[in-house]
Amino acid sequence: MSSHTSAISMDSVRGLPTAAKANVAGLVLTAAGMLLQITAGSTLYPSLAGPIVLVVAAIFVTFGPGRWTPWVGLVGPLVLGFGAIVAAVMTGAFLDQLTAFGTPGLVVGSLMHVVGLITAIAGGLMMVANRGWSAERER
Repeated sequence: MSSHTSAISMDSVRGLPTAAKANVAGLVLTAAGMLLQITAGSTLYPSLAGPIVLVVAAIFVTFGPGRWTPWVGLVGPLVLGFGAIVAAVMTGAFLDQLTAFGTPGLVVGSLMHVVGLITAIAGGLMMVANRGWSAERER
């Protein structure tokens, strides 16, 4: 990798608005939480698809075209959050993981998952709101 490519990448990350940084941090934290839950023995995630989608979304928000990044950053964690809420209501398995103090990996991973989703959704909402304000201001 050339130093020019590295500089462009670092400039992209440094130039992100605070909302986008929060969104990316939340997406990555959620993916890490899911991976920790999987390694601790959770059966809620039958594959690595969730963490992979979250990391790809974080990369897209960081380096993707500005027009779609707020929506990718918002819709992804919203769908996962809605799914987690539905699963918690229907089966209670996620809530059981949050209170499985005998298995710290499940508890910590579940907490990372929840905090990450909340952070990602908040950052996504701020990105979408700021995008509308910026477009209106440019007119």
